[in-house]
Amino acid sequence: MWMYILVGLLSLIAGLLIGFFVARKTMMSYLKKNPPINEQMLRVMMMQMGQNPSQKKINQMMKAMQKQQTK
Repeated sequence: MWMYILVGLLSLIAGLLIGFFVARKTMMSYLKKNPPINEQMLRVMMMQMGQNPSQKKINQMMKAMQKQQTK
C-alpha cells in the first residue's frame, strides 16, 4: 500500500518538474519570437498612424502599458 503512495508521489513531483521546465522553455521561445513592445516599436507605430511622437508622449504610453500589465 505504501509503495503505491510513494510511486504516486514521486510521479507527481516528476510531472510537476517536467511541466515547469517545458512551460519555461515554451515561454522563452515565445518571447524570443514575439518580444514585448519597446519605445522604438511604439515610435514606429505612432509614425505609421500619422502622429508625430514626442518623447513625453512615448513615456506616457510606456507607463500606461506597464501599468496595464501589472493589473
